Amino acid sequence: MGDFPPRVTTVTGGPYYDNTQPRNGGHTANRATMNLPFIKSIPAILMVAETVLGLIHWAMIVSAPALLMPAYGWVLFVAITLWILTIALFLVILFNGYQYLSYIPWTLTVMVYHVVATVLYLTAFAVNAANVEIYSIFNYYGQMAAAAAFGALVWVAYCASTVFSFLDWKGDQGNTATTTVPT
Repeated sequence: MGDFPPRVTTVTGGPYYDNTQPRNGGHTANRATMNLPFIKSIPAILMVAETVLGLIHWAMIVSAPALLMPAYGWVLFVAITLWILTIALFLVILFNGYQYLSYIPWTLTVMVYHVVATVLYLTAFAVNAANVEIYSIFNYYGQMAAAAAFGALVWVAYCASTVFSFLDWKGDQGNTATTTVPT
Protein backbone atom coordinates (compact mmCIF):
# COMPACT_ATOMS: atom_id res chain seq x y z
CA MET A 1 0.00 0.00 0.00
CA GLY A 2 2.91 2.35 0.53
CA ASP A 3 3.77 2.40 -3.20
CA PHE A 4 0.36 3.62 -4.32
CA PRO A 5 0.51 7.28 -5.38
CA PRO A 6 -1.74 9.62 -3.39
CA ARG A 7 -2.90 11.41 -6.52
CA VAL A 8 -3.23 10.19 -10.09
CA THR A 9 -3.56 12.52 -13.07
CA THR A 10 -4.52 11.57 -16.57
CA VAL A 11 -3.67 13.42 -19.74
CA THR A 12 -6.63 13.99 -22.05
CA GLY A 13 -5.02 16.43 -24.46
CA GLY A 14 -2.13 16.52 -26.85
CA PRO A 15 1.17 18.31 -26.51
CA TYR A 16 -0.39 21.69 -27.31
CA TYR A 17 -3.65 21.32 -25.41
CA ASP A 18 -2.85 19.75 -22.06
CA ASN A 19 -6.00 19.68 -19.92
CA THR A 20 -4.07 18.64 -16.79
CA GLN A 21 -2.70 22.13 -16.18
CA PRO A 22 -4.66 24.39 -13.81
CA ARG A 23 -6.71 27.17 -15.32
CA ASN A 24 -4.87 30.45 -15.87
CA GLY A 25 -1.60 28.73 -15.09
CA GLY A 26 -2.50 28.58 -11.40
CA HIS A 27 -2.96 32.34 -11.15
CA THR A 28 -5.97 33.73 -9.35
CA ALA A 29 -6.41 36.56 -11.86
CA ASN A 30 -8.83 35.85 -14.68
CA ARG A 31 -6.66 36.62 -17.68
CA ALA A 32 -5.76 34.66 -20.75
CA THR A 33 -2.25 33.34 -21.13
CA MET A 34 -0.63 32.48 -24.42
CA ASN A 35 0.37 28.96 -25.35
CA LEU A 36 3.92 29.77 -26.49
CA PRO A 37 4.94 26.19 -27.42
CA PHE A 38 1.98 26.08 -29.80
CA ILE A 39 3.07 29.22 -31.66
CA LYS A 40 6.37 27.60 -32.61
CA SER A 41 4.82 24.31 -33.71
CA ILE A 42 4.17 23.02 -37.21
CA PRO A 43 0.38 22.76 -36.60
CA ALA A 44 0.30 26.48 -35.73
CA ILE A 45 2.30 27.39 -38.82
CA LEU A 46 -0.08 25.32 -40.93
CA MET A 47 -3.10 27.03 -39.38
CA VAL A 48 -1.59 30.44 -40.18
CA ALA A 49 -0.92 29.27 -43.74
CA GLU A 50 -4.52 28.01 -44.04
CA THR A 51 -5.78 31.36 -42.82
CA VAL A 52 -3.63 33.52 -45.11
CA LEU A 53 -4.04 31.35 -48.21
CA GLY A 54 -7.76 30.92 -47.51
CA LEU A 55 -8.17 34.69 -47.28
CA ILE A 56 -6.44 35.15 -50.62
CA HIS A 57 -8.56 32.35 -52.12
CA TRP A 58 -11.96 33.72 -51.18
CA ALA A 59 -10.93 37.35 -51.74
CA MET A 60 -9.99 36.57 -55.35
CA ILE A 61 -13.35 34.91 -55.94
CA VAL A 62 -15.33 37.70 -54.30
CA SER A 63 -13.54 40.37 -56.32
CA ALA A 64 -14.64 38.76 -59.60
CA PRO A 65 -18.25 38.52 -60.78
CA ALA A 66 -18.70 35.11 -59.17
CA LEU A 67 -22.47 35.44 -59.33
CA LEU A 68 -22.33 34.32 -62.96
CA MET A 69 -21.89 30.77 -61.67
CA PRO A 70 -24.06 29.59 -58.78
CA ALA A 71 -21.47 26.90 -58.03
CA TYR A 72 -19.18 29.59 -56.66
CA GLY A 73 -21.67 30.05 -53.82
CA TRP A 74 -20.52 26.67 -52.49
CA VAL A 75 -16.86 27.60 -52.92
CA LEU A 76 -17.36 30.87 -51.05
CA PHE A 77 -19.38 29.18 -48.30
CA VAL A 78 -16.67 26.60 -47.69
CA ALA A 79 -13.78 29.07 -47.98
CA ILE A 80 -15.22 31.75 -45.70
CA THR A 81 -16.68 29.34 -43.14
CA LEU A 82 -13.46 27.37 -42.78
CA TRP A 83 -11.46 30.60 -42.69
CA ILE A 84 -13.50 31.85 -39.72
CA LEU A 85 -13.46 28.46 -37.95
CA THR A 86 -9.70 28.09 -38.41
CA ILE A 87 -9.11 31.52 -36.89
CA ALA A 88 -11.41 30.63 -33.97
CA LEU A 89 -9.67 27.28 -33.38
CA PHE A 90 -6.26 28.92 -33.59
CA LEU A 91 -7.26 31.51 -30.98
CA VAL A 92 -8.78 28.87 -28.67
CA ILE A 93 -5.55 26.88 -28.71
CA LEU A 94 -3.32 29.98 -28.58
CA PHE A 95 -5.03 31.48 -25.53
CA ASN A 96 -5.59 28.14 -23.73
CA GLY A 97 -9.37 28.36 -24.10
CA TYR A 98 -9.50 24.57 -24.21
CA GLN A 99 -8.77 24.51 -20.47
CA TYR A 100 -12.19 26.01 -19.79
CA LEU A 101 -13.80 23.26 -21.85
CA SER A 102 -11.77 20.36 -20.50
CA TYR A 103 -14.62 17.89 -21.03
CA ILE A 104 -14.07 18.12 -24.80
CA PRO A 105 -11.49 15.64 -26.20
CA TRP A 106 -9.45 18.29 -27.99
CA THR A 107 -7.11 16.03 -29.92
CA LEU A 108 -10.08 14.17 -31.41
CA THR A 109 -12.00 17.41 -32.02
CA VAL A 110 -9.10 19.03 -33.85
CA MET A 111 -8.52 15.90 -35.92
CA VAL A 112 -12.20 15.64 -36.93
CA TYR A 113 -12.22 19.36 -37.79
CA HIS A 114 -9.22 18.97 -40.08
CA VAL A 115 -10.63 15.85 -41.75
CA VAL A 116 -13.94 17.60 -42.46
CA ALA A 117 -12.14 20.75 -43.62
CA THR A 118 -9.95 18.71 -45.96
CA VAL A 119 -12.94 17.00 -47.57
CA LEU A 120 -14.92 20.24 -47.87
CA TYR A 121 -11.98 22.15 -49.34
CA LEU A 122 -11.37 19.35 -51.84
CA THR A 123 -14.94 19.74 -53.10
CA ALA A 124 -14.62 23.54 -53.16
CA PHE A 125 -11.35 23.34 -55.07
CA ALA A 126 -12.85 20.89 -57.56
CA VAL A 127 -15.86 23.16 -58.17
CA ASN A 128 -13.57 26.19 -58.48
CA ALA A 129 -11.23 24.46 -60.93
CA ALA A 130 -14.08 22.99 -63.00
CA ASN A 131 -15.72 26.39 -63.50
CA VAL A 132 -12.65 28.45 -64.40
CA GLU A 133 -13.15 27.87 -68.14
CA ILE A 134 -16.44 29.78 -68.08
CA TYR A 135 -14.50 32.96 -67.33
CA SER A 136 -12.26 32.56 -70.42
CA ILE A 137 -14.32 35.14 -72.33
CA PHE A 138 -13.97 37.67 -69.51
CA ASN A 139 -10.97 39.48 -68.09
CA TYR A 140 -11.29 37.43 -64.91
CA TYR A 141 -9.99 34.15 -66.30
CA GLY A 142 -6.50 34.51 -64.82
CA GLN A 143 -7.90 35.65 -61.51
CA MET A 144 -10.23 32.68 -61.22
CA ALA A 145 -7.45 30.31 -62.30
CA ALA A 146 -5.23 31.79 -59.58
CA ALA A 147 -8.10 31.38 -57.11
CA ALA A 148 -8.25 27.69 -58.05
CA ALA A 149 -4.49 27.41 -57.49
CA PHE A 150 -4.81 29.04 -54.06
CA GLY A 151 -7.68 26.68 -53.31
CA ALA A 152 -5.36 23.78 -54.08
CA LEU A 153 -2.69 25.23 -51.76
CA VAL A 154 -5.21 25.63 -48.94
CA TRP A 155 -6.36 22.05 -49.49
CA VAL A 156 -2.75 20.83 -49.25
CA ALA A 157 -2.32 22.79 -46.01
CA TYR A 158 -5.48 21.19 -44.59
CA CYS A 159 -4.20 17.76 -45.67
CA ALA A 160 -0.94 18.36 -43.79
CA SER A 161 -2.88 19.56 -40.74
CA THR A 162 -4.97 16.41 -40.92
CA VAL A 163 -1.84 14.26 -40.86
CA PHE A 164 -0.39 16.12 -37.87
CA SER A 165 -3.74 16.04 -36.06
CA PHE A 166 -4.00 12.31 -36.67
CA LEU A 167 -0.48 11.74 -35.34
CA ASP A 168 -1.30 13.85 -32.31
CA TRP A 169 -4.52 11.93 -31.76
CA LYS A 170 -2.73 8.59 -31.97
CA GLY A 171 -0.05 9.86 -29.60
CA ASP A 172 2.78 9.50 -32.09
CA GLN A 173 5.08 12.49 -31.64
CA GLY A 174 7.62 11.48 -34.25
CA ASN A 175 10.31 8.91 -33.70
CA THR A 176 9.70 7.75 -30.15
CA ALA A 177 12.63 5.36 -30.28
CA THR A 178 15.04 8.23 -29.61
CA THR A 179 13.23 9.11 -26.37
CA THR A 180 12.87 5.54 -25.11
CA VAL A 181 15.30 4.39 -22.47
CA PRO A 182 16.42 0.79 -23.04
CA THR A 183 16.05 -1.53 -20.06
